[in-house]
Amino acid sequence: MIPASFEYERAGSLDEALSLLAQGGGDARPLAGGHSLLPLMRLRLARPTLLVDIGGLDELRGVHADGDGVSIGALTTHHELAGASELTGGCGLVAQVAEGIGDPQVRHRGTIGGSVAHADPASDLPAALLALDAEISVAGSGGTRWVAAADFFVGPFMPAMDSGEIVTGIRVPRKDGWGSAYHKFQRRAQDWAIVGVAAVVHWSDGIAGAAIGLTNMGGTPLRAHAVEAALAGTSEKAEILAAASKVSELETPPADENASSEFRLHLAEVLIRRALAEAAGCPGMQRG
Repeated sequence: MIPASFEYERAGSLDEALSLLAQGGGDARPLAGGHSLLPLMRLRLARPTLLVDIGGLDELRGVHADGDGVSIGALTTHHELAGASELTGGCGLVAQVAEGIGDPQVRHRGTIGGSVAHADPASDLPAALLALDAEISVAGSGGTRWVAAADFFVGPFMPAMDSGEIVTGIRVPRKDGWGSAYHKFQRRAQDWAIVGVAAVVHWSDGIAGAAIGLTNMGGTPLRAHAVEAALAGTSEKAEILAAASKVSELETPPADENASSEFRLHLAEVLIRRALAEAAGCPGMQRG
């Protein structure tokens, strides 16, 4: 299908991009890697009248140590994330997730900002950012504001953004001494995850802290709070396996042509066990 007609402008600065979006009104959209927006345009599920290309804004690229956290520019590609030496400890989860997104073509063009702004509940990175208590920087005509990942994803394809705003960066707490893992189940390589589990764990003679984000288990990425609470202070395999079963306390996940609600809950429990085992450094438990 051929996209509907649109105008195209290439911004030379963030201020120019915001100005162009403001002039274009509610039907103007920023364009970064294009892997989320262009397929929707091709199917005419999205019909922007103006595309503002922000791909040349180098100030929105890069991964940098930032005190007790790591700052990531919105135009940083998945390939760049996967190889970023700054992403260590618990925030290495971002690199792990990025390494498994799509194929090399997608990873070299797709950006973390685009993935976050698209707010697809089946996307991998939002669940990881939720587990890490990340913050997302959003710029608009009124200035720049920071939004916690827990507040940013408000519904399917619904980020906490106003018309004319642009995601400019992400800040992730460093979490030194924490382990991390991302496990997902797909029908085929490079498919969207039917279920994904992002886990960060602090192990000190047992689980001293854990955070778990879930992909495609609802209309937004979710935290498995009941599992996290049950994990506190556990050290034995049986206790950890029992804690993983608490995922059943979530609201009923969606059912579709790929999986029933019951199958999604089963997958989530299995993947939580495997992710916890890897993040805590207990490989013998991964198939338990």
